[in-house]
Amino acid sequence: MNVRPLNDRVLVVRTEGEQKTAGGIIIPDTAKEKPMEGEVVAAGPGKLDEKGKRVPMELKAGDQVLFSKYAGTEIKINGVEHLFMREDDILGVIE
Repeated sequence: MNVRPLNDRVLVVRTEGEQKTAGGIIIPDTAKEKPMEGEVVAAGPGKLDEKGKRVPMELKAGDQVLFSKYAGTEIKINGVEHLFMREDDILGVIE
């Protein structure tokens, strides 16, 4: 299944969080926090401004991004969890 985001939305897949602490203790799945970073899989064309002109997106597929803890809507695509979120929910790009 292919999904194409509309307007200023992006489709993000979370990156895997740390499996161990700095001291070497293994963190069980039930105690892990979901990571707040991921990779942009797809990006929409951008939102329309008040004059009807398209404002291009600053993000593109492949960008590594940071987002807020409760940002986006979780969906499963081909058994993999993804997040749909607006470009405004992205806090920054990891370079």
